[in-house]
Amino acid sequence: MNAEMDVGTNKKAFQINLDQKKYGTFAEIGAGQEVARRFFHVGGASGTVAKTMSAYDMTFSDAIYGSADRYVSRNRLQTMLDHEYKLLVERLDAKMGSERTFFVFADTVAARSFKQHNESHGWLGVRFQSETRHEPSQIIIHVRMLDESNVDQQEALGVVGVNLLYGAFYHHQPEKLIASLQENLADDRIQVDMIKFSGPTYEHVDNRLMSLQLVSQGLTDAVMFTADGETVQAAEVFYKKAILVERGSFRPVTYATNDMLNGARGPFLRQCNYTEADLVVLMEMTLENLLSEGQLNHADFLARVDILGALGRTVLISKFGEYYRLAAYLARYTNKMIGLVMGVPTLMEIFDEKYYLNLEGGILEALGRMFKSGLKLYVYPLVDESTGQLLTATNLDVAPNLRSLFRYLIENEFIQEITEFNHEYLRIHPPDALEKIQEGDPAWEKMVPTEVVEIIKARGFFGYRAPVTG
Repeated sequence: MNAEMDVGTNKKAFQINLDQKKYGTFAEIGAGQEVARRFFHVGGASGTVAKTMSAYDMTFSDAIYGSADRYVSRNRLQTMLDHEYKLLVERLDAKMGSERTFFVFADTVAARSFKQHNESHGWLGVRFQSETRHEPSQIIIHVRMLDESNVDQQEALGVVGVNLLYGAFYHHQPEKLIASLQENLADDRIQVDMIKFSGPTYEHVDNRLMSLQLVSQGLTDAVMFTADGETVQAAEVFYKKAILVERGSFRPVTYATNDMLNGARGPFLRQCNYTEADLVVLMEMTLENLLSEGQLNHADFLARVDILGALGRTVLISKFGEYYRLAAYLARYTNKMIGLVMGVPTLMEIFDEKYYLNLEGGILEALGRMFKSGLKLYVYPLVDESTGQLLTATNLDVAPNLRSLFRYLIENEFIQEITEFNHEYLRIHPPDALEKIQEGDPAWEKMVPTEVVEIIKARGFFGYRAPVTG
């Protein structure tokens, strides 16, 4: 490890050791006691560490924390935090609870081993009191470890663990804590793709905005949360599931937005022979979409997310401008079928070679990456306003040098046109609806679902203006 990085991490650990108010437990499973080791290495740990423990054998681990289906999981981390914090308070509160604030740091990690080279990842968390004898607050994160060697992964884990604990104690602004998680680490060593704040210290924190910070600050390429606003990690949601994704700005969701998705859902389920229970439907927004006004507008972002939540949708926020990068991300977490839902204009962009100048293999490489896992594109038709003609995936005219490639993808059903659609919705476009919302033109109410109308009016989303009467 770079000496400068080492010094910076050790300085943080030493500052915590010198803080006479902090006292707690370290419980680490799966990659050595890398975080606790930092505190012992710098000296003064006797004033900070009540206990360190590690139960690598599953029998011992189950005896302490109860049995688990997956040992590297959010549930296992939560059990560790619950168990160790309860013990800490039971055994030490009477003795030093009036003078010390207690904490528990825990992690459960699958690092690279000599036996297998599965994805290396881990769950880390800290539960801590901000004041003596106060209810604790908590932060949990999920990390992907990108180093090739086990030793390097352990070192990186130790650094990010110290950063998390230091941030919980001394960075009172969550955005600043998030920015500090990769301090003293090169950007390509760790990704943080999920974070959740809870407890009295963070009662006013919106975890959806914190997820957005992970992407915008470059800690990960994508984050996700469910319709109820719960932040989730991809493996929790995608494991053994088929995935259907619609990308958009959703500003606002219109009847056409839903019609596009519904038109793809039926054929998708029939082709992969799955039920609704086997399916995850995602509404994806890219960071570029969110930056359409030049900077992140948190109120606008939350308006879109709240509307999608009201419709029961799971939301993915990503930095994947290119569809082949989105496809690779999804394929990392499932071996089931993946479908991307889009309109004809987006399909035309996919077959525009100017977007692939950065790839050595150009458009062939991009399409090869996109379709290598059996992914399918479901394409919603478009009315050509100049001719009135219906443009579909099968009658689209692409560049002459790409026509054979395009026909190959059509004939082998990698690209399929959506044939189940409502003709009345084809002329509904979100920018038109947005303009009418902001002008106070009530015609927009016929362009979006009833639930969306109600939430836009009730909360004044998107610059809503009530119609002028009289």
